[in-house]
Amino acid sequence: MNQLFSNIKGDAFGGITAGIVALPLALAFGVSSGLGPSAGLYGAIFISFFAALFGGTNTQISGPTAPMTAVSMVVIAGIVAANDGDVNKALPAILTVFLLAGLMQIGLGIIGLGQYIRFIPYPVVSGFMTAIGVIILVTQILPSVGYNTKEDVEFVNQFKAQAEEIILENILVEEAGEGILVLEDFRETINRAERITEDQIMTEAKTLASTEASGVIGTIKMLPRALKNVNWLELILALSTIFIIYGFKRVTKVIPSTLVALIVVSGIAIGFGINYKPIEQIPEGFPYPVVEIFTGFKLGNITPYVFTALTLALLGAIDSLLTSVVADNMTKTKHNPNKELVGQGIGNSIGAMFGGIPGAGATIRTVVNINSGGKTRLSGMIAGVMLLFILLVLGPVASRIPAAVLAGILITVGIGVMDYKGLKAIPSLPKDMKIGPIRLSSEVLIMLVVLILASVWNLVYAVGIGLVIASLMFMKKIGDLTGERSDVKPLKEEAWKDEADFPEYLKERVFIKHIKGPLFFGSTSNFQQLAKQIPPTAEAVIIRMGRMQYVDQSGLYALEDILVDLEQQGISVLLVNVLDQPRYMMERIDIIPDLIPLEHIFSNFKECMDWIKVNINNKKPEL
Repeated sequence: MNQLFSNIKGDAFGGITAGIVALPLALAFGVSSGLGPSAGLYGAIFISFFAALFGGTNTQISGPTAPMTAVSMVVIAGIVAANDGDVNKALPAILTVFLLAGLMQIGLGIIGLGQYIRFIPYPVVSGFMTAIGVIILVTQILPSVGYNTKEDVEFVNQFKAQAEEIILENILVEEAGEGILVLEDFRETINRAERITEDQIMTEAKTLASTEASGVIGTIKMLPRALKNVNWLELILALSTIFIIYGFKRVTKVIPSTLVALIVVSGIAIGFGINYKPIEQIPEGFPYPVVEIFTGFKLGNITPYVFTALTLALLGAIDSLLTSVVADNMTKTKHNPNKELVGQGIGNSIGAMFGGIPGAGATIRTVVNINSGGKTRLSGMIAGVMLLFILLVLGPVASRIPAAVLAGILITVGIGVMDYKGLKAIPSLPKDMKIGPIRLSSEVLIMLVVLILASVWNLVYAVGIGLVIASLMFMKKIGDLTGERSDVKPLKEEAWKDEADFPEYLKERVFIKHIKGPLFFGSTSNFQQLAKQIPPTAEAVIIRMGRMQYVDQSGLYALEDILVDLEQQGISVLLVNVLDQPRYMMERIDIIPDLIPLEHIFSNFKECMDWIKVNINNKKPEL
């Protein structure tokens, strides 16, 4: 406790500054997610406070981030669409998925997986981060020009017929569930259909129109209509915000340029009474738990999103731990990765209960905290309290912020989150693979696959596919390297130092296999060529295993098949310097002693040579 308050002045200044920096981003991410600015603010309040309280990085400031918001958008859009476009109806299921993601993060920390997050390949992370930037940048074009699909009556009317079909289908589904839908009597169906109002049809049509215009592809489809209906006032507000964000950084970085842009542009719009579109109303007062998460819980509502929740948990873990590394480098401290995951999970779980979107450790806010004097977890807790104070005192004022201003802020976030380091490296990476006549880098391929699939299809599946491709390519490379180093050759072509005195007259009768590196499923194909490489003159094969530290089940059975083939050819197999793990595995399936008797296993090459000189035909061939 004493340590918590050891730097109270610096922590207070750091936390207050970080909270102020977080405000515009929290509001913008909330709007971008589809749940509204209050969801972003609630997430920032609770995640910042509880992740700092229970986490493993003293100076970390947590809250909604661009990657977490982008994946959250997928969850929100999918569940809202499944609930007739009604956000309020979909909210419990959405927050349950977010709660599940937080609980998964806690589980990841408890079982100690924090230390393994770093093994996710850089090309996958790079492609994903650039895709996040593309998604945010493109999807904010329509709000920036003041175009709202739901307000485009001509476009919405195109979906009225489909909307009527969906409403009628929902009526039939409801009646089937109530047990009143029978072929002999459609009177109830007709009565319910006659009660359908024009407003219901338009509401459903607007939902369908919004779905059609969602995402990168949807935005690109809508661009021609949006450009014909530009609201120049909204565009000026968005461009002014972007200009101030980039321009003010050149003046000073002491005051966050994002906050300056928010205050200046919003102040001008409000002060001059400009007719702009404000953000959604932020509820006044202290946030309350959304009890419907528990009272209305249905497993079927979240089952399709379990994998997405896991992706959120893993993404939040990666995002947070990368920020923790940055904090370590700046403060010369060492974070606890598993404790950090538990803290992030608690923060996300509590944030979800209060209606907040999920988040993670935020690099910029953490850097601001450290530079402003923050040194202990108290700074992150103060940042959360600061945001709560703003909510309680300035909530009505914040509700008057122009939507175009937040769109401008998000455009700068999208530009900033892209991985330019990875993009710049594309021309210089070695072209280590060939597709048809084209040579390219495998790492560039992985990055581009993740980037394209995540941008135009699905973030979650893109990461999964990227990981699979990266794993397969890694296994192929390791297998090729192991195979290249472990070729079977006559002794006269390749010899280790202790093999230099091997009798010349035995070199066509005794062959040596050097296994260098693990024998696993990625290297078995090369190893299986051993039996085919042994000529008819061979009487024995020596397999030197002193550099084979590990064998998996695939390698074990490949080894067994080769030993059986050699035994059938009447060739003796001798093992030299078998290490503990490979020997244990071979004993488990009785390769030792059934195929390789104990007298054919030697601790060093000299003992093996003594056996050969006694047991192999050691007479020199007659001339």
